[in-house]
Amino acid sequence: MTKLRTATLNEKTQSLCELPILSGTIGPDVVDIQTLYQKTGMFTYDPGFTSTASCSSSITYIDGEKGVLLYRGYPIEQLAEHCTFLEVCYLLLNGELPTPDEMQQFEGTITMHTMVHDQLTNFFKGFRRDAHPMAIMVAVVGALSAFYHDALDIKSKRDRDISAIRLIAKVPTIVAMCHKYSTGLPFMYPQNKLSYVENFMRMMLGTPCDDFLPNPVLVKALDRILILHADHEQNASTSTVRLAGSSGANPYACITAGIACLWGAAHGGANEAVLNMLEEIGDVSNITKFINKAKDKNDSFRLMGFGHRVYKNYDPRAKLMRETCHEVLTELGLHDDKIFKLALELERIALEDEYFIEKKLYPNVDYYSGIVLHALGIPTNMFTAMFAMGRTVGWISHWDEMIADPEQKIGRPRQLYTGATKRDIPPQHIKRG
Repeated sequence: MTKLRTATLNEKTQSLCELPILSGTIGPDVVDIQTLYQKTGMFTYDPGFTSTASCSSSITYIDGEKGVLLYRGYPIEQLAEHCTFLEVCYLLLNGELPTPDEMQQFEGTITMHTMVHDQLTNFFKGFRRDAHPMAIMVAVVGALSAFYHDALDIKSKRDRDISAIRLIAKVPTIVAMCHKYSTGLPFMYPQNKLSYVENFMRMMLGTPCDDFLPNPVLVKALDRILILHADHEQNASTSTVRLAGSSGANPYACITAGIACLWGAAHGGANEAVLNMLEEIGDVSNITKFINKAKDKNDSFRLMGFGHRVYKNYDPRAKLMRETCHEVLTELGLHDDKIFKLALELERIALEDEYFIEKKLYPNVDYYSGIVLHALGIPTNMFTAMFAMGRTVGWISHWDEMIADPEQKIGRPRQLYTGATKRDIPPQHIKRG
């Protein structure tokens, strides 16, 4: 990070102050406004923080105009093609891809931490069977600090590393338990002989009655989904994790804050919304009608899974997810299934429609990941929990980076106050002695 230039803030013809301009390795420069209030008595106004860099980070870079996504400098396309999810986890946590020996040790450590404390299962009994899995997940992940309080010194790098391993290892177990609880089926214990994704699929979809035989095509598809969702820079949930962590909260509380934020329909609920939309459309014959509704500004209907707030071009994750989508549908023989025929036809029409082309409303990663998860047999209400499972490593990487940052301070945004000015209580409300 370099400080080579300054920006001058003027009011009419009067210079108010000079502010440093900071440059990163790539991406837009930023104006350092830390001293703005001290120098001018003014704040900046930026609802949604869309023009504000809240931190410096070396983890993930996005160029929405060019459709670029880098994890630690590596293009997402290369990582999804050549690496496993656990290799990506190691990369996000440590900054470099692992050597074979490092990977073997990392996988072994993760495997040995996949079980959760037996008493944790009691938490599930307090929920109705029809409770949303995200409601259960928020409670159970938040409770982890009560069971693993031996490594909660956030100033200790060793404790932070242990917490990161525990979260990456145990969240899939918890996600699978959320599903099993809602279906009334028994919880499945992890099996150390299986890979990370195979183990999750067995806990999620298997039963004690049958041996689980992992399908390599489906395992690869879910592994890729996790890679593509592992991190996405300073999004709403990651920013929430950082804000919670800035107060010194324990890592489990911070990740729980991220899970709660991800639950929002405008964030992690997008792929669930895609399936709900497809159910609403119902049949290929209704597509034209619903596309016309989407074009009508006065109609509340929106095509979910098209366009992206960050990517003004094509979402780089969508191309990879589209390939995976077709691999899964071919493997399972589902191209003629009603819901998948509808999804693929909607994709085709939207990609050829001038309205969507002009507005660059291309299918995004949520569109395809929702279709793939549905094909894998994952219930729609579990989609956001699956998203949280993939994003946990990104959250904990950002949390660790923030705690180690010497410039870190507690988050305290300011405001533009528009309420009443100071006033006295009316006489009729003053209590008489």
